[in-house]
Amino acid sequence: MNYILKDENAVFYECGFSCDNVVFLKFGNEAFFITDSRYDTEANEYIKDAEVIITERRDMFPKVRELIKNAKIKELIFNPSEWSLHAYEEFTKDIDDVEFKRVANFSQQKRIIKSADELDILRKASEIGAKAFDNFAKFLNESGLHVTEQRLHFEAENILKNYGEFGLSFSPILGVNKNAAKCHALPLLDTLDKGDLILFDAGVTYKGYCSDRTRTAEFDQNLNFSKTQKFNSAKRQEIYDIVLKSQEAGIKKARAGVKACEVDKACREVIEKAGYGEWFIHSTGHGVGLDIHELPVISKTSETVLEEGMVLTIEPGIYLPEEFGVRIEDTLIITSGEAEVIG
Repeated sequence: MNYILKDENAVFYECGFSCDNVVFLKFGNEAFFITDSRYDTEANEYIKDAEVIITERRDMFPKVRELIKNAKIKELIFNPSEWSLHAYEEFTKDIDDVEFKRVANFSQQKRIIKSADELDILRKASEIGAKAFDNFAKFLNESGLHVTEQRLHFEAENILKNYGEFGLSFSPILGVNKNAAKCHALPLLDTLDKGDLILFDAGVTYKGYCSDRTRTAEFDQNLNFSKTQKFNSAKRQEIYDIVLKSQEAGIKKARAGVKACEVDKACREVIEKAGYGEWFIHSTGHGVGLDIHELPVISKTSETVLEEGMVLTIEPGIYLPEEFGVRIEDTLIITSGEAEVIG
């Protein structure tokens, strides 16, 4: 198989190292990592199973075209979403005897089933992420009262990173009360007070792989991010219990041989029967790996049949505008039986 990659995580998957200026070429058993001199030392230290080629920073494509021509291949696969129009025109220029074949999500399709080593790394990432949630809960209990969402967001990032040891899967999502009704809320200047509802969605990266988790809780200076939660408001408790029941239904359904849309349906039916279907406004989940969002997609329309070794989230939610929102999310490993919940 012959293909060309530009996405950092797609390249990392192939050879164990990547950077923000790279083209990776694979021609059968031959592989080439083309970058500039800024990454010479690390590329030669970390690259596995590929020849490192150093070019001028803004002059990579002549070398890429030369390698393609010299390979004397008939077809080269690429993922169109990785390439700007300009970059595509550059690497295909003056090459008339090669078919450039578009394959959407090419690398993610290759990565959809995780190896045993990848699963161990993802388990560790989730373990680190869960510990960070506990540490953030401790911070909230000791120092969170009357602090703004913006400052809490800043502190959450530091705690998740363990002050530089780990990366972030994504910028954390932290919403208090009505801001929690926004799926991807931006932190505000509103302050956290006793009795407030807080939604926290975050993850870390470990050896390049992501964790992902969401919890909703009530702040009372004895806050924890377990899934057993008690709220002073009857309405909040009702919504929370519905979402938890929905998530449990999705986790129970998720196993090898089941279609992704059937997992989504299992979650959605619980919320719809409770009368809140219109407020479950996103898909049920997504794959997790080197990318925080990768295959498989867990949605109403996804016909993907789940297989052992897939890793995905189950994260139903109910969002009541100008009131509050509840989301509960865990990461799962698909098995032939009950899914393994790792985060």
